[in-house]
Amino acid sequence: MALNIGVDVGQRVKCHPDYSDKQSDLERGDHMEFKTILVNLDIDEPIAPTVNAAVELARRFNAALVALCAARVPLSVTASGGGILVVEAWQRMRQELENRIAEMRAEFDRLTAEKVLTQWRDSLADPSHAVVRAATMADLVVVGARRGASTGDAYRTADPNDVVLRAGRPMLVLANGVDGVKASRICIAWKDSREARRATVDALPLLALADEVTVVNVGVGVDDVEWARKGVADVVGFLDMHGIQAKSELIASADEGPSLLAYAEERDIDLVMSGAYGRTRLQEWAFGGMTRSLLDATKLHRFMSS
Repeated sequence: MALNIGVDVGQRVKCHPDYSDKQSDLERGDHMEFKTILVNLDIDEPIAPTVNAAVELARRFNAALVALCAARVPLSVTASGGGILVVEAWQRMRQELENRIAEMRAEFDRLTAEKVLTQWRDSLADPSHAVVRAATMADLVVVGARRGASTGDAYRTADPNDVVLRAGRPMLVLANGVDGVKASRICIAWKDSREARRATVDALPLLALADEVTVVNVGVGVDDVEWARKGVADVVGFLDMHGIQAKSELIASADEGPSLLAYAEERDIDLVMSGAYGRTRLQEWAFGGMTRSLLDATKLHRFMSS
């Protein structure tokens, strides 16, 4: 079922039966729904796990699914024999990209047939920039990040660091090789920051469907335990006003990222929600930080906003 964004999309597919009852029980409003989900498909990766996970998510929220594949040929293509051969090499690489994109579109159409409303987009452009531009018409951006925080080939792979900082939309980073989005046990990695507050609001649709939500503050020092306790209590109270029951925990640790990931593994957490880059990317690259630690945790689903 093809979708034209900006035009009447017609009748939407009914909610997946596993989730519709829970949604009605919570009396969720429009502000707690994802209407359009954008999924990025890296040109060199298998697309089936990512597409299947995105389809499942779209069915949960009765949302339209827009797929994007973008890549470009570097301008620095070289070939021995002069300018003509350079042009020929560049054109050959461009044709290879176009052929691969056509293959991916056919597979996407096959995987999504009669399941959700869909739209396909592709571009011979910088992948990260293409995702950021397309995010304008989406409520949620879904990406894979097989290499974690490392970007790989920027001509062929969208950089999750760049996307979350520039898109102005929440980003769901899928666990590697998983073709579903299990999110029954969600951990909110809380820090008293603009990014964490934004992420908490953006994640309401997923939080509303979870069976267990825990607000976790990591890095609490001796002098600020009471302040941190009040902070997580405020988050729990905010969620309660949206019909979401949550509990809270404080973890005293100077090593925030590893401590949170150890907690997530111990408690069998499906998805970690956090703000992204409360300090600069350069600082996190040099000294480490929660965002990079989470992006490198490729066995988890990660929900981020900035």
